[in-house]
Amino acid sequence: MVSFAAFWAAQRTADVSMIDLMVYRAEGWTVRNGYDLYSMRATYADLPATYPPFAALLFLPLTLLDVADMRGVATFGNLALLVVLVHLSLRLVGRPLHVPRGAAALGIASLVVWCEPVWTTLRYGQINLLLAALVLWDLTRRPGHRWAGVGIGIAAGIKLTPALFAVFLTLYGLVRGWRRLRRTGRTAELWNPWLRQATVATVTFLGTALLSALVLPHDSRRFWGGALFQSDRVGRTEISDNQSLSGVTARLLHTGEPGWLWVGLAALAAVLGLGAAVAAALAGQRGLPHGTAWAVVACAVTMLLISPISWSHHWVWCLPLMLLLGVEARRRGSRRWLAGALLADLVFCSYALWWVPRDAGSSHPPELHQNGGQMLLSACYPLVGTAFLVVTAVVALRTLRGQGGGHGPVERRTVARAGTVAEAGAQAVAKE
Repeated sequence: MVSFAAFWAAQRTADVSMIDLMVYRAEGWTVRNGYDLYSMRATYADLPATYPPFAALLFLPLTLLDVADMRGVATFGNLALLVVLVHLSLRLVGRPLHVPRGAAALGIASLVVWCEPVWTTLRYGQINLLLAALVLWDLTRRPGHRWAGVGIGIAAGIKLTPALFAVFLTLYGLVRGWRRLRRTGRTAELWNPWLRQATVATVTFLGTALLSALVLPHDSRRFWGGALFQSDRVGRTEISDNQSLSGVTARLLHTGEPGWLWVGLAALAAVLGLGAAVAAALAGQRGLPHGTAWAVVACAVTMLLISPISWSHHWVWCLPLMLLLGVEARRRGSRRWLAGALLADLVFCSYALWWVPRDAGSSHPPELHQNGGQMLLSACYPLVGTAFLVVTAVVALRTLRGQGGGHGPVERRTVARAGTVAEAGAQAVAKE
């Protein structure tokens, strides 16, 4: 509570604008008054609507509050969602701490509230924590749950990028089904809980689109017929805030149009990321600790890397990433893993991408003239994300090849003792 109170005071002292929240409210007003949603411009920055029409329907309640109340509700709501997201992340990695999960969630949230993606999410009044919580709520349920997939479908209906999790579930479900078919020879084995979850997510997403088409037919035609493909509506590709491969490529080439090079890099990242995620999920069935967590975070990182625009506040997925690396370092008892986990923590808590010159409103943005050091600082999140995907692939493939998940010293001693006890028991039986 002390940390959250200090955070609230710091945000008020910094006089944060919550500019994105103001755009959400303007979208609600536009829908409420029957105006053209994708011709709307809001705030001093002249920002347009960029989400699907379904999101604008969800923003309608914001029009019932005045601006001050809306900002207060959004801040408290995001702080609560932060605790929920940490709680779900702990559930994802299997409760690694010997304290109640609720207490651990509060303690960890009081620290990570100060990392850059979370600070910026609350500064702008963004919905990133809500989207991540919806996805993790789905993926931490037991397989085969009746409503598993609804959270992903709703998140994709609000903002399209979470739909990649449905693609991951489909790929994993197909691989699992094919392997079972080869073992048993029964075609009924092709259907499994992961394909069912992907189907529920897809149907839910289509339901959000259908609802929007019924309530907002003109805006739905505008979005799906053209606005969806206009990435320049979201913002300038080259500015440092854009922590996707397209932003890195644009700054590297000193151009606002990264072209086919970015498309190739994004395709490569999609193959590597989804492949690593599926391999990690399969390795989890072979004994890889936290296999599901490796898979989920790898899919999230892939989503952020291949998106045309991934602002720094979209990287709230750093929370389960940092937690997973910390748990893995503790489990392995390795200094190298500990150093890697601490380096990731440092990157996401250092605000390094804001250390470089930037001017989003300039006709000659300084991001197009960065030197090598500035490029590294403004590419810090994609670098960590790419490294994470490589590590995920290596850890998963080693497990699938039978090399194990890398036991720590304590686990090795436990295994050795278990072997000794088993041998002694066998000898006693032989003597009998």
